[in-house]
Amino acid sequence: MLLKIYPENPNPREISKVVNCLQNGGIVIFPTDTIYGIGCDIHNHKAVERISEIIHQDINRTNFSFIFNDLGHISDYTKPFSNTVFKLLKRTLPGPYTFILEANKNVPKIFHNKKSTVGIRIPDNPIISAIVSELGNPILSKSVKDLNDDLLEFVTDPELLYEQYGDHVDIIIDGGYGGLTPSTVISCLEDEMEVVREGLGDVSGLF
Repeated sequence: MLLKIYPENPNPREISKVVNCLQNGGIVIFPTDTIYGIGCDIHNHKAVERISEIIHQDINRTNFSFIFNDLGHISDYTKPFSNTVFKLLKRTLPGPYTFILEANKNVPKIFHNKKSTVGIRIPDNPIISAIVSELGNPILSKSVKDLNDDLLEFVTDPELLYEQYGDHVDIIIDGGYGGLTPSTVISCLEDEMEVVREGLGDVSGLF
């Protein structure tokens, strides 16, 4: 299903439709403030395994992110971090950044790798923010790439996403054209802050 949702004023009925899909193990492609993402409810293991099959990547070797709608629930899934890290999160989020933090026992075991880390995202996008808020827990997210391109370029056009992924996922949200630049990734493990990947988020003057 290709579902049009306007970012300026997301329709609550359409948001509820997406949330209901996620609660029933559905896979959704959604807009963020960077690239379109593919995701599901983090607590639905079968849905997580479906995504792994769709993108042809092993769960334990793939860097998934958890999308939150605000800072309030991040500590539910991470080990305690310093005030310095918190100030950095508060200064940059919502925004085009992914922060790698130490995961706690509330992160589903299916995601636990040797490092026991979790990527945290709070996109500056009212559509995905409304979905996560109504769902009540984070959404798994992985950037969507072109299934037909050997170079694995990112896909920006929702209609092209529908052509490629319509038979694989349950809902594709048309929230307008997406971006081509991924988020900036910053590791905050053991309170040591390091830029892992420079993306859309500006890193000048962050530390």
